[in-house]
Amino acid sequence: MKRLLTLGAVAGIALLCGCESQQQMVDEMQPKAVQTAQQRGAFELNCPEAQAQVLSKEMMQTPAPTVRYSPPERAEYTVGVSGCGKRQTYVVVCAAGGTGCVAGEGR
Repeated sequence: MKRLLTLGAVAGIALLCGCESQQQMVDEMQPKAVQTAQQRGAFELNCPEAQAQVLSKEMMQTPAPTVRYSPPERAEYTVGVSGCGKRQTYVVVCAAGGTGCVAGEGR
């Protein structure tokens, strides 16, 4: 019984550490996500001085890895861009590992 409790405690700590590292990844990729949305928004709104702000952010759930393929971890941001009396919302997805971000239409 004591061994089971110890194992449970270790598993709980590992789970918390995993969540913290995912949150750190989301935070680290945020500046690139904001820049990507700001650039697209400035172009679409025809407003070079458009400003962007993060409305929400989260780590996306990835499918379970297989023997041949391990999907990249991705973060999703909802970013609002406003300027020149207009505003737009974008969903920006960034892949961990520095492969870039993509801004799509908002929901």
